[in-house]
Amino acid sequence: MEREGKKYEEYAYVLDFLPHGKPGVPRHPYGRGLVQLIGEAFFTLLEAVPHRNVDFTVRERIYIGKFGRTKIDHVLGRISYDDLTSTAKAELPGVIETIVRSQEKRFIDFFNTSQPITPRMHSMELIPGIGKKLMWQILEQREKEPFKSFEDLQRRVNLPDPARLIARRILEELSREEKYLIFTRPM
Repeated sequence: MEREGKKYEEYAYVLDFLPHGKPGVPRHPYGRGLVQLIGEAFFTLLEAVPHRNVDFTVRERIYIGKFGRTKIDHVLGRISYDDLTSTAKAELPGVIETIVRSQEKRFIDFFNTSQPITPRMHSMELIPGIGKKLMWQILEQREKEPFKSFEDLQRRVNLPDPARLIARRILEELSREEKYLIFTRPM
């Protein structure tokens, strides 16, 4: 969702629930613990304060939009990969892959419409496992007919598990300084 030029997450997945807050950090004034989340639209890493007497399960999809939240009192803000707990970091790759698989059309559209970033580099080459040879095969096949699914892409260009490759790229964008961001937003 967009408000005044800013983009906000509507839904997020729980990466970790800290009912007593972060260890070694003074308790938050709200005293209700902390939830670490990843947004499903922009892969934004967030911390939020839960409503009282609410429990969370890791990998649970919850609503965090502006109005009608049932589990989150308020979102504290964006955090970096380094601010995640070890549990959240361990859950992150699987949750990202879940999001990618649940939004197959969005990511197939990337393969059908992506463009060069520079005269010598195509945005597809930023996906782990895709070099020049595979990129040219993908471009050639999408000219004939757009890809319909991950399975179609995999079958036509022999690309091993496209969803997992995209998830790896998203994790790279979140966990280290990348020159080009294709699926996430700058911090």
